[in-house]
Order: sequence, then structure tokens, then C-alpha cells
Amino acid sequence: MNTEPIAIIGIGCRFPGAINLEAFWHLLCNQVDAIAPIPSERQNLHSCFIPDPTSSKAQLVQGGFLEQIDQFDPQFFGIAPQEAVSIDPQQRLLLEVTWEALEDAGLIPQKLAGSATGVFVGIAGSDYYEMMASARTTNSYAVTGNLSSVVANRISYVLNLIGPSLSINTACSSSLMAVHLACQSLRSQESSLALAAGVNITLFPEVTASLTNAGLISPTGRCRAFDAQADGFVRGEGVGVVVLKLLSQALADGDPIYGVIRGSAVNQDGRSHGLGAPNLQAQQALLRQAYQSAGISPSSVQYVEAQGAGTLLGDTIELKALATVLGKNRPPGDKCRIGSVKTNIGHLEAASGIAGLIKVALSLKYGQIPPNLHFQQPNPNVALDKLPLQVQQNLEPYKSDRPCIAGVSTFAFGGTNAHVVMEASPDLVVEPYKTDRPLHLLTLSAKTETALRSLAQRYHEFLVNHLDVSIADVCFSANTGRTSFNYRLAVTGNSSAQVAERLEAFALSGQSAELVSGLVKPKKVPKIGFLFTGLIYDKLELDRQLYEQEPVFRRVIDRCNAIAEPLLGKSLLDVLYISAAEETAIDTVRSLIFEGKRN
Repeated sequence: MNTEPIAIIGIGCRFPGAINLEAFWHLLCNQVDAIAPIPSERQNLHSCFIPDPTSSKAQLVQGGFLEQIDQFDPQFFGIAPQEAVSIDPQQRLLLEVTWEALEDAGLIPQKLAGSATGVFVGIAGSDYYEMMASARTTNSYAVTGNLSSVVANRISYVLNLIGPSLSINTACSSSLMAVHLACQSLRSQESSLALAAGVNITLFPEVTASLTNAGLISPTGRCRAFDAQADGFVRGEGVGVVVLKLLSQALADGDPIYGVIRGSAVNQDGRSHGLGAPNLQAQQALLRQAYQSAGISPSSVQYVEAQGAGTLLGDTIELKALATVLGKNRPPGDKCRIGSVKTNIGHLEAASGIAGLIKVALSLKYGQIPPNLHFQQPNPNVALDKLPLQVQQNLEPYKSDRPCIAGVSTFAFGGTNAHVVMEASPDLVVEPYKTDRPLHLLTLSAKTETALRSLAQRYHEFLVNHLDVSIADVCFSANTGRTSFNYRLAVTGNSSAQVAERLEAFALSGQSAELVSGLVKPKKVPKIGFLFTGLIYDKLELDRQLYEQEPVFRRVIDRCNAIAEPLLGKSLLDVLYISAAEETAIDTVRSLIFEGKRN
């Protein structure tokens, strides 16, 4: 069986309290609790949970909610406005976050058209369709806009991807199941690139009411994973997308790598104590299978992002399963740390697995394990102090004396379980530029002038808050890894601060003397070429800078050299990097030739 590791090369997300990836990492590290009351603009959709002074039964249910889920730019994706209103917000959010994930990976979405890129999406709810049906506002777009089977297909259609396209519903394990299937598709070469995602939006109160009646929703409005006061979970919303590629290919392509998926496994509880009851033996079997597929000893795992739903029974069984499998052959005192992102943002159900996976990917990238919230006293059903497990309570680094290995678990309400084994990215030696430019060029583009100014503002904010980031790297990513739309601007600067200042001026007024902007309507894509009027050795410094700093220029020169060297018997690179003595000798000969021509 092909067990090649899979690299995570791009991530996009929207989670409660975190509109993007950077905000999510900040939320995790700073122990932010994003659980809040139902937003006022959506209370009519959850009316049965709004407190009624005349009723003693009504209660205020809290949750992890996304903001502005009704906002969407359909024309950006080529969707007519009259169709967009019939499209489930889950589909809309997935389109936006998929685009962000691809840009994060440095991939231009249009260039993936016609590729065998697979799309695997975990999704379970269909609240929007229920809302439309109850209001009798369905139309001809309602079917494609709301069927869960179309969610992955919508992404494939908009981006013209021809790889596998699957929507997966295994309840809470849906998105981690999507990751598992995406990895298999890559290893079998069915997909050349894969998008694995999960999404969950809660619009109707019926499911919440049923879960509340079943005793699964926390009456205190907090998910207290592994704590003695655990009284249920809190529902949450969110969407996450990861871009996956075979590790060998990612390394060859020089892709950024957040973390590596070493292996994964899925199984089913079978006949347990009840259809919704967890199964200790199934969880133990799942863990053993996952680490066997990864070729990693469970005793080497440093952290597990657990299911941690916050119920006394569920937490008890999960702790026992982890202790049994991860504790085997583990040195005394070496405890595996555990936590659950549900304590920050709630239980995202079909998207819970991808939320946990993204948390671990960021954790591996930065070498830090974020704390688990709301843990004061351990679950009374487990002697946690005697187990090889420790609930993570502070932001701490991984142990440096061994590889950074972590796991992610999800257990579904119907018994379908998944576990993914992850490892930190291999250390890469990146050759720094041998020379630097006095000025840097940043180009941005958008589909409208308003969007362009908004984009300029976001880049301004990023540069101001990340003055330590190389402006050369920012320009390279923006200039080569972004789609070129017709509203464009180009700005030069000698530093992040100077570029940020000029972007801010444009964002505020729509114009600036320090940059160029405008609308282009090319009839055809222009071709760019270099013209060399003759070999002048005192100008080779410019050519050397281009070769060292510009990947496209370097690839063309290397290609020309491969063709020319057998014919010339000399490498073009030898000419490009001619020694000072040789250059002086040639200059002398050249002077004599020119002097002879004048005489």
C-alpha cells in the first residue's frame, strides 16, 4: 500500500472569532473563548431559545457563530445574483475560503482549470433549504443551490477541476473523513492535487432543540472537555479548507508546508451500547490502525487534538482509549498532551475535524501547543494523574529531543470514527538571495475598484503589523501567486513601511502619486520577452541579479543552457559568472578591436 506522506501546502478558514488563519492562531494562543449569544440579526431563526419573561422554559442558547454569513460577491465567481440568493451559505463560504486556501498555497486558481484536482467536502446540515421551503421561496436554483451532494461539485464546476468531487456526510467525522479520502486519492494518483474541507452553519433551531432534549447541549453554554463539570457541548459554525499534495511533489515544487500527514484511519463502532454511544474497543482499534499506517509508534506522539466533546461519558471513553494505545511502551513521566478546539469555538459538527486538523497544522508550523480552555478539575471517572495523558493548559513548545508528532480524532454520532497522524514539516534549507534590490515592486488586482482599494487596505494592515516579514517575499507571492484581474495597481518601495504608507494613501483616496493604478482591458494576453543587443561584460551584473532573484528568468537561462552547452562546448553560466581576470582580459581585447576600427 502506498503510504507516502501528504503535505499541507495551503489553508483557508473562517471560524467563530477568527475571520482568517492568522486570527485563528491568535485566538488559540491567547485562550480566547469565542462562544457568544445568538447574534441579534439571527434571533428570529432561533426564536424558541430567546428568553421570554412570561415563560420559565425558555433558555438562551449560546454558540460559536460566524458573522455576515449573508454577505457574498456572486459575480466574482461568475454566479448571477438571482441564483446566488438560492445558494446555501455553506456553498458560498466554501467558494470564498477555497479561493483563499489556494492563494495561501501560492496557486492561481485559473491555472488549475482542467487539472485532476480532487475536491472532498464534509457537510451534514441543510438548514438553508429548510428555511426556504418553510417560507415557500424555493425556485429552479434551489436544488443545485442546496443539495449537499452539489457542494463539492460547485467548487469543481467554478474552478473547472476534473478530479474526484465528493460531498461526505458521516456526521461529526465528515471533514476528517474527507481528509482521509483526499490522501488516498493523492497516493493512488487519482488526484494530482486535493482540496479537503468541512463546513457547518446552524440556521434552524430544530436540531439544537433535539440535542438539548437528548441532554447533549451544555446548559452552561461552554464545552468543558475532560473537566469534572463537563455538561455537554456547544454548537458552532465554521468552514476550513486545506490544500494537499504528495510530500515529494511539494518539496520538488518548493511549496510552503504547514505540516505533513503521515497516515490516517477510519472505522465504525458497530453494535455498541447504542447507535449514538461511543465504543472503547473501536476507538482503540482506530488509533492502532492509524499509527500502523503512518509507520509511527504511538508512544512517540506528543499531542492529540481530541474529540473532547465535553460529556462525562464520551470524555471518559476517549481518555481510556488514548491512555491504552499511546501509553504502551511510553517512558514513565512522558505524558502525551491533549486538548480540544471545541473549548474555543464550539462543536463544528461536520467541520469539527477540519478545525482540529488546522489547529494542529498551525501548532506544528509554529512549534507551540495551544492551551485547552475551561479545565479546572479532571473528569471524576478517570484517574487522569495516573494516566500517560496531560490536559494542555498553557502555550508550550513541543519537546525538542524528538520529532513533533500529533494526532487528530473525530468520533461521529452514528459511530463512524477517524484519526489522522501528523508530523512537523521537514527542515528545508532555503538559499537566501545573494543580492537585494534597492526598490521592490508590489502588484495587486481585483475585479472592481472598490475591491482593489479594500485589498490595498488589507495589505497595508498586514505590512504594518508584520514589519519583520521580508518585503521581497511579500512582493514575490503577490506578483506570482495571485490571479490578475482588470483593476490593477503597482507600487514601489524600499521597505515594508514605505510600501504600506503608499498603499494606505491609495486605500483612502483611490489614488496616489507614488503608485500606478487603472483599468486594463487587454484584447489578448501580451507576451513578454527579453532583448539582448550584444554581450557587454560590464552589464553582466544586471543579468546575474536577474538570474539569482527571478525564478522565471533563472528557469529560462537554465533551459537555454541545457540546449546550448552541447553545441558550444561551454556553459552559459560560465559566461554569466565570468571571473574578474577574464573580464579584464576581454575588456582589453575589446578596446583594441574598437581602437583598430577607429584607425
